[in-house]
Amino acid sequence: MRAAAARQGGGRAVLADADPHGPRGRLPPGHPAVSEPAPGRLRGVASGLLRWTSLRLRLVVVFALVALTAAVSASGIAYWLNRNTVLDRTQNAALKDFRTQLAERTRSLPLHPACEELRDAARQMAAGPQNYAVLLISEDSAGKPCAATTDKDLLNLTTVPKSLQKAVEQRRPVDESNKAPYHLYWQRQEIDDGPYFVAGAKMIGGGPTGYMLKSLATERQDLNSLAWSLGVATLLALVGSALLAQAAATTVLRPVQRLGTAARELGEGKLDTRLRVTGTDELADLSRTFNRTAERLQQRVEELSAREASSRRFVADMSHELRTPLTAITAVTEVLEDEAESLDPMIAPAVQLVVSETRRLNDLVENLMEVTRFDAGTARLVLDDVDVADQVTACIDARAWLDAVELDAERGIMARLDPRRLDVILANLIGNALKHGGSPVRVSVRTEGEWLLVRVRDHGPGIPEEVLPHVFDRFYKASASRPRSEGSGLGLSIALENAHIHGGEITAANSEEGGAVFTLRLPRDASRLTADGDGNRDGESGAGSGASAERQQRDGDGGTDGTAAEGER
Repeated sequence: MRAAAARQGGGRAVLADADPHGPRGRLPPGHPAVSEPAPGRLRGVASGLLRWTSLRLRLVVVFALVALTAAVSASGIAYWLNRNTVLDRTQNAALKDFRTQLAERTRSLPLHPACEELRDAARQMAAGPQNYAVLLISEDSAGKPCAATTDKDLLNLTTVPKSLQKAVEQRRPVDESNKAPYHLYWQRQEIDDGPYFVAGAKMIGGGPTGYMLKSLATERQDLNSLAWSLGVATLLALVGSALLAQAAATTVLRPVQRLGTAARELGEGKLDTRLRVTGTDELADLSRTFNRTAERLQQRVEELSAREASSRRFVADMSHELRTPLTAITAVTEVLEDEAESLDPMIAPAVQLVVSETRRLNDLVENLMEVTRFDAGTARLVLDDVDVADQVTACIDARAWLDAVELDAERGIMARLDPRRLDVILANLIGNALKHGGSPVRVSVRTEGEWLLVRVRDHGPGIPEEVLPHVFDRFYKASASRPRSEGSGLGLSIALENAHIHGGEITAANSEEGGAVFTLRLPRDASRLTADGDGNRDGESGAGSGASAERQQRDGDGGTDGTAAEGER
């Protein structure tokens, strides 16, 4: 909107362009007269990445972040639009009134008015409804400058920005694109921590230069109230999103929790665990897949369990059925052995072979029955207080190993164990050392807190490194080219099972000084492993040792196979 020319007497006074939105109304960006504050910026503070351990927490946080981002964005856009609208409306109204008042109040003034006339015109301009301060600057007839202001503290030549004064006083060439040499300029600034709007224009053709200063405190207060309202709305949106996320997480995670519980129960052996399936969504499909998998797993486990039970029954039945004929054969072989001196020298070796192989077969059957009891879980401890040194001595003495074994054990080391099973362990370890190691075999007994340590060391070549992981395997042979050995291949395996039933362990290693070292580690009191502190001996728990004491002495290994677990080492 262009201003019309105002004439008085012989002089001319034309008001500069008052359109704040025109191409020359507001100072261009980057101009030194522009000092508008930048919009508020959101600053996120992140101290580090959170390590989330809960899917529910992740869902709630993600929902909250999305809601917060949306609410902050919407609030920021709404605040920015309202801010521009409020400020533009206030500025346009003030600029329009200032342009009109400047044209009307200075029209009747002479070309060089007196200071009193300027003050009257300034007071009349400031008395309008826009409530702004006015500063008029001109020269009197004597060429003396005069500045008339309605507020000396807020509006004077020192408070008007120099850049704005320079822009107002700047004369532009008039051409087709620029119809007036002077224009109206404005800018916002802070004065004594208060927001103000200042504008200025120079009359065309002579006349005073006018400046106006309007407070924007009311607009700032309104915008602050709007910001608080938007902040409260954002907070409510955040709380609502958190509650919504909690509800959504509960709905989504409840099937996942049920699936996790069912998976744990399935892992604990409850193969009949199934999920109740409702709906047709992805979680329902996952539950159906779990049920099908559990059903197939249960069927497979039942099949394997049935096969394993059948195999155990076969071994147990076979061993049991073999005992009757073996008893008769053993009796016959004992008679033949007693008559060996009267037999034909050509027949005696065959008789001796039959006798030794019969005893070996009898030991194998007894060991198989012992292994079957371990596999079936029917082996029981019969606890008693024993002096470990006496127990080791009795084991060595019963098998006539006194000359080949060195004992390093103090008397009085008491332990509550199963004496028979401890004898089986010792007989297998010492017998294995004698057969595959080198004399002398050294047996040491020590205590370590609540534990009993028994070490059996030989002076042989040791155990090959590739054999060490398998020395306790059943029927393991260290050399495939020599599948036959004196033992059954179950001795060390039975020894290990007897250690496990006590809550202990057996380890095998090679000594740095040469030879193999087997270490038996047992609790000094195994009462906690039995229901009543004694346990109940199963009907055939003596099978591990095999034969009578008389035959143990003849065999030299107590009828327990102390060789075959590591085979030909």
